[in-house]
Amino acid sequence: MEKQRIYFCIDMKSFYASVECAERGLNPFETNLVVADPSRGNGAICLAITPKMKTLGVKNRCRIFEIPKNLKYITALPRMKMYIKYAADIYAIYLKYIDKRDIHVYSIDEAFIDATDYLKIYKKTPKEFAKFLIDEIAKQKHIPSTAGIGTNLFLAKIALDITAKKSSDHMGYLDEALYQETLWNHRPITDFWQIAGGISKRLERRGIYDMQGITDYPSDLLYKEFGINAELLIDHAWGRESCTMEDIKNYRGKSKSVSSSQILFNDYTFEKAKIVMEEMLQSGAYELMRRHVITNRVNIFVGYSKDVIPPTKGHIKMTATTNIASIMMPYIKECFEKTTDKKALIRRLGIEFIDVIDEGCEGYDLFTNFEEVERQKQAEHTVLKIHDKFGKNALVRAADLQDGATTMVRNRLTGGHNSE
Repeated sequence: MEKQRIYFCIDMKSFYASVECAERGLNPFETNLVVADPSRGNGAICLAITPKMKTLGVKNRCRIFEIPKNLKYITALPRMKMYIKYAADIYAIYLKYIDKRDIHVYSIDEAFIDATDYLKIYKKTPKEFAKFLIDEIAKQKHIPSTAGIGTNLFLAKIALDITAKKSSDHMGYLDEALYQETLWNHRPITDFWQIAGGISKRLERRGIYDMQGITDYPSDLLYKEFGINAELLIDHAWGRESCTMEDIKNYRGKSKSVSSSQILFNDYTFEKAKIVMEEMLQSGAYELMRRHVITNRVNIFVGYSKDVIPPTKGHIKMTATTNIASIMMPYIKECFEKTTDKKALIRRLGIEFIDVIDEGCEGYDLFTNFEEVERQKQAEHTVLKIHDKFGKNALVRAADLQDGATTMVRNRLTGGHNSE
């Protein structure tokens, strides 16, 4: 009989806000602190708020203007490099006691651990070992955390997201029987991992509002509605999960696209937004070169301020299959001109290079000057080498100095936010 596995899912509570409190010697459960950049306006999203503020009714990921005016709080500018450093230090704590093959970092503040083989080594029960790790993080980094414990990866995640929140020790445990007994009728169903609003509405149209409702519904009709994804829905409804830590470690993704997007610091006119779209094309072309891939298809996206009109999209199919920005640029400019509303103010931009393939499949039309192509490729690769050695702002284009350009500012950011 196969050994019963035990998984942990450990999450740092209000991670960015807790790091800022740790740096200030403050208790996040007693301190009102917000991680946000007020220079982006009152509509700027708060990246994190302390647990104390949550008890006062402030919602996580709220906007600055949504915080009650009479509430006094500390505003901490985002410092992404520091948060990454804390996350690396916490991972190092795990490595003191657990092999890296049994750890999967799910996000900057959350990790899965296969604890099965370590309970005997450390002579601890699942809860004792989870508490030991939580205490080590608190002792060494002063960051509070919670843990979900489950007999599979899904149950560990649900124990974290739902069960641990109601527990005084900030830990939750679930096996399949306990899950069915305590959470089958839990609502809203969107509290469950991987059931977002869209799936929830489709289930509601069939009179399904909780996990037991999925188990009672004819499976053939679920497959008709959700296709192969119905298998995951049904398994999770029963508390089953076939994926193991070994499966995660052996998985190799096959990315067929390269994309980027940004929310502009303020409302942009059509002309200024076009400058940023051109910058995004240039940055995307560099990323294609780094990955040694090329494409002949590009999508663009434009979102308008306050959603006064629906977003517009454009699709480009080029005669060349390449990663050279100067060849792609005329196509992008023409598409942006044709598909973007010239009168509405713009706040969001996105670009996606799709169906990327190995750069060995490079192709051009009969009118291409191949000597010029080689010259441009060499020039761009030289720029990449300078960027990698001295930083992305060590060499910039004249276009990046125009009013409204964002490349130089964003090069100093991490994840779109202040790095330092």
